Amino acid sequence: MPRKTLSHQRFPKESERTDRPVRHYQASKTSRPPSLLRVAGLSAVSALFQHAPDRVVRLFYEDRQARQMGDFCARMAQFRRPYRKVDADELTKIAGTVLHGGVVAIAEPQSESRLTAAECKRLMDTGTNLFVLDGIGNPHNVGAIARSLAFFGFGHLVLSDHPQQAGLSDAAYRIAEGGLDCLAVFRATNLNELLREIKGHGRIVGAALSSQGQTLETLQLQPQSSLILLGNEEQGLARATLNQCDVILTLPGSGAVQSLNVAATAAIIAHALRPRTA
Repeated sequence: MPRKTLSHQRFPKESERTDRPVRHYQASKTSRPPSLLRVAGLSAVSALFQHAPDRVVRLFYEDRQARQMGDFCARMAQFRRPYRKVDADELTKIAGTVLHGGVVAIAEPQSESRLTAAECKRLMDTGTNLFVLDGIGNPHNVGAIARSLAFFGFGHLVLSDHPQQAGLSDAAYRIAEGGLDCLAVFRATNLNELLREIKGHGRIVGAALSSQGQTLETLQLQPQSSLILLGNEEQGLARATLNQCDVILTLPGSGAVQSLNVAATAAIIAHALRPRTA
């Protein structure tokens, strides 16, 4: 008979002790369904419990984080879901990285809503600036951008269906430090068609290197709701996408290096266009 893994374990009955040891977590390819995420680090796990505790399926932590886990463990017991203190080596196997910060939550993925033209227009009518990631392939960049957007008070993030676009992976959640759970995440299918449908309804801004590009100061002097497009780390935005833009935004530098990392670019733009209430 095949050995059971924790992913197939039933939840404890109410009559069972809440401190009952949980079956050993098997760090194997079959122990975590591919649909589940490993959310690592105290900030990310705290944000997950704050915004969507029902998504947490299992919780693991080291002794050094035990004092911080009381409320989380109580919530897990309330949901009849397993939690356990483990040693550093086991937590590294569970997390898939040594950069776990002493706590890992196994969680259901965050839901993504399809960004229709109607929804995009509705959001822009409320004064919302939307950041669209189109082909950003490094999940660390996705996480860093999400962290910046949440920090500056934005409430939304849009991912395109570009074949190179990274999704909401374990690494993105870890780098976001809780930022992803502060954002409503949308998926834009057929981005260029969406841009055509919303043309004239707000401002479409493409971040790209260009001698004709406008500066952030120019955008700030002409305030209106904007869709800010950020492209692939190496190729940038496709020419067809840039042709749809009302404004090409270029951040001037000293010339010592060619360009900024896309996550740094997003942070600068987010600070300049942050919501007035932030």
